[in-house]
Amino acid sequence: MSGNIQLLSDTLAQARSEGRAALIAYFPAGFPTVDGGIEAVKAVLESGADVVEVGLPHSDPVLDGPVVQTADDIALRGGLKIADVMRTVREAHAATGKPVLVMTYWNPIDRYGIERFTTELAEAGGAGCILSDLPVQESATWREHAEKQGLATVFVVAPSSKDKRLKEITAAGSGFVYAASLMGVTGTRASAGEAAVALVRRTRATTELPVCVGIGVSDAEQAAEVAGFADGVIVGSALVKAMLDAPDEAAGLAAVRALTAELAKGVRRG
Repeated sequence: MSGNIQLLSDTLAQARSEGRAALIAYFPAGFPTVDGGIEAVKAVLESGADVVEVGLPHSDPVLDGPVVQTADDIALRGGLKIADVMRTVREAHAATGKPVLVMTYWNPIDRYGIERFTTELAEAGGAGCILSDLPVQESATWREHAEKQGLATVFVVAPSSKDKRLKEITAAGSGFVYAASLMGVTGTRASAGEAAVALVRRTRATTELPVCVGIGVSDAEQAAEVAGFADGVIVGSALVKAMLDAPDEAAGLAAVRALTAELAKGVRRG
């Protein structure tokens, strides 16, 4: 079975044809439980997200802020396995028909095996992977297997990325480009800032891939702001916080649904 890179590309193109940015949600697998995480991922897709990134919790999440780190710790303490991540992808995609990616650090894939990981992700209906810490110059083997399986390889660019580096990264990537709106870890911020606008402009000069902005977006107003200059708006910590702050799982799912619906309105205003 081939992965769903084409579905990802078609979904982002459809949003563009509607004159809006796509809403890309992030939620870690295994949080608050494996079953609860599956329900949360389905909830964001059913409530207006176009694409979802399923986080693969890691013990040393260098890009993630305290909110996601807390959720990751809960998932890992609950005994989360990569098989549970694949199940999350499978069930979320099967229930909604929407593109589901895995966002991960390199170490878990390296230990699991590249061929095994890409084969299982494709079989689960996954659309690809966001690899936050894999250097492009060390990614050839991964990209070979991902392409064979019909999976996108999404790389992260940052405001510190020089133009030459941007060209190298975007030439190697597929699906879309993840533009980190600022230097630092994931979390909520008051504004995306001018650095994000400049980064999108510089990145677009190097590629035809959609450029989607993450890190810092937490409400509809910020989603509308980013949607005004980016092809996609990525929201993670705010959704995770909605679940963390809820008194129980049912209330958390309701909060996640409500926030996603507001964010979906925001990207349409942008």
